[in-house]
Amino acid sequence: MATRISPTDGKTLFDQGGTLFVDIRDPASFAAGHLQGAVHLSQANVDQFLANTAPDHALVVYCYHGNSSQSASDWLAEQGFSNVVSLDGGYEVFRQQFPECLEEMA
Repeated sequence: MATRISPTDGKTLFDQGGTLFVDIRDPASFAAGHLQGAVHLSQANVDQFLANTAPDHALVVYCYHGNSSQSASDWLAEQGFSNVVSLDGGYEVFRQQFPECLEEMA
């Protein structure tokens, strides 16, 4: 089971750089706003993501509230990713605590 990290720990990783934030929300939600530099992962591009992302690349997976991202993190770990965590509280908590990290499309 993939590790869950707090929004504060997520912000630390965000600030340090080098970690890929993976958004698994629906396309419309991603288009409306997401963490700066985040990659949208969906059924449509999962094969491409698996083929083009190094298995040792640090990943933080997030969804709306931190529930679905846990399952997605576990699945990515099963696919061979060795450094994957789920963001507790998801996009909603992160957005409220760290609005400066967002890329919002009005």
